[in-house]
Amino acid sequence: MGGFLDEFMKTLGPQVTKQMSKNLGVSKNVTSQIVPQLVPMILGGLKKQKDEKGGAARVDHILNKYGDASVLDDIGGLFSQKASDKTADPQLGGLLGKSGIKATDMIAKQFNLSGDTASKLIPMLAPVVLGALTQKRDVQGAGSKGIASLLDADGDGDILDDVAGFFMKGLGGGGGKQGDVLGGLLGGLLRKK
Repeated sequence: MGGFLDEFMKTLGPQVTKQMSKNLGVSKNVTSQIVPQLVPMILGGLKKQKDEKGGAARVDHILNKYGDASVLDDIGGLFSQKASDKTADPQLGGLLGKSGIKATDMIAKQFNLSGDTASKLIPMLAPVVLGALTQKRDVQGAGSKGIASLLDADGDGDILDDVAGFFMKGLGGGGGKQGDVLGGLLGGLLRKK
């Protein structure tokens, strides 16, 4: 998964952070720190769905229902629409559950954002992440099994080690207190019931 995160940040990160900044009125410096913290949460939710609710077929179902590679062609339009959404759901339905709310609250505190602004971050970012995964599956030939396996790159059943280095890098290197809390959140999200 670390490979996907690196690829996402290199190819889509600049546009995502610029459009998120523009549409939410948050500095680009702040959005460039937020995005690498939230992408692992979204991928973690997808991995949990895979592990607990039907494997690669479940990932396929989610990508077929919510992943649309065409959103990558107009990220600005998508973000503009999401910024005006009055009913933003940081839980992404059941994909993230309470972890989405906790992550939103933490990011609001960490970056001094209003609750309303912070609540739009995950719903803005999720369609882009799912769109990129759908494109990887359908256009780049990864297929369903390839997407399911990239959610746990080393096959050990634990997503945390796959994203840890990237996750800490997104927190400015050491991670510190925020890294510990967000890492704990991600661990809680992925813990089997």
